[in-house]
Amino acid sequence: MAGTVSFSVESPHGPRTVSVAYERTGTGEPLLLLHGIGHHHQAWTPVLSPLSAERDVVAVDLPGFGESPELPEGLPYDLPTVVAVLDAFCTEIGLDRPHVAGNSLGGMLALELGRQKRVRSVTALSPGGFWTEGERRLAFGTLRAMRRAARSMPVPLIERLSRSAAGRTALTSSIYARPGRRSPEAVVAETFALRQATGFDQTLAAGRSAAFTRDVPGLPVTVAWGTRDRILLRRQGVRAKHTIPDARLVRLPGCGHVPMNDDPALVARVILDTSR
Repeated sequence: MAGTVSFSVESPHGPRTVSVAYERTGTGEPLLLLHGIGHHHQAWTPVLSPLSAERDVVAVDLPGFGESPELPEGLPYDLPTVVAVLDAFCTEIGLDRPHVAGNSLGGMLALELGRQKRVRSVTALSPGGFWTEGERRLAFGTLRAMRRAARSMPVPLIERLSRSAAGRTALTSSIYARPGRRSPEAVVAETFALRQATGFDQTLAAGRSAAFTRDVPGLPVTVAWGTRDRILLRRQGVRAKHTIPDARLVRLPGCGHVPMNDDPALVARVILDTSR
C-alpha cells in the first residue's frame, strides 16, 4: 500500500501542515525505514520482501525527497525538527514505537529517535554525524557533485546510460559497490529523485553543524558499515561505537554507502536480528 498522509507540526510561528509519502507492506511488529539525502523510499526495495515477511514495514519519503513535499515555511531541516515530523507521522498512521532502520541521513535520524526513546530498536547503516570536519567536507562535496551531475544530464542520456552495467556504474558507483545489480528502471528513478529533491540544499546546509555526540542507552542498537563506503568512510563506525558503547558494530563486506542493494540478504538479516 502506498499513500500520502498530512498532519500538523508545531513551529515557532504556529502549527504547520506537513505531508509525507510512504509505502506500507507486511505484518508483524512495526518497522520504519528512513533513506539518505537525495534518495527516496525505493532505496529499500531490495530488502522489502524479507523484512515484510516478519514486520509491518513502512518506508517513507523524507520531507523534500521522493514524493514528499518540502517542509513548509517556518520548519527548518534540522535534526530536532525532522525527528518531530517523523514522530508525528508515526502517530498519524498508528505506529506505536516502531523499530527503525536508517541509512546515512536516515541513520542519524534513527539514532536520534532512539535517543529520545520514540522507537523500540535502531539499526543505523552508515549513519551521518560521526565524521571529522575533513570527512564531512569530503562527503558533502561528493554529494553536491552527484546532484550537479544528475541535474545537468539530459533525460535521454540518463535513460541510455541506465541500460548498461557500465552506464549504471557511471551514474551510481558513488553509493553502490555493485551498481550493475541495480535495475535500469531503479537507476533512472533514483537519478530523477536526486535532481528533483527540493529538500537537498537545506538538508545539506543543516548538516554542516550536525554531529551525533550522545549515547543511546536502553535500546538495542546496531551500527553497520559497508567496507566499500566511499562517502562516509568505515572508520567512522569506530567513533560511533565509542559514542554508543552498547551498540553492536557490524561490518558489511563488499557493500557501499547504500548497502541494501549490494547485499540485500545480509542487510535484512542485520535489521531483523536487531529488531528481535
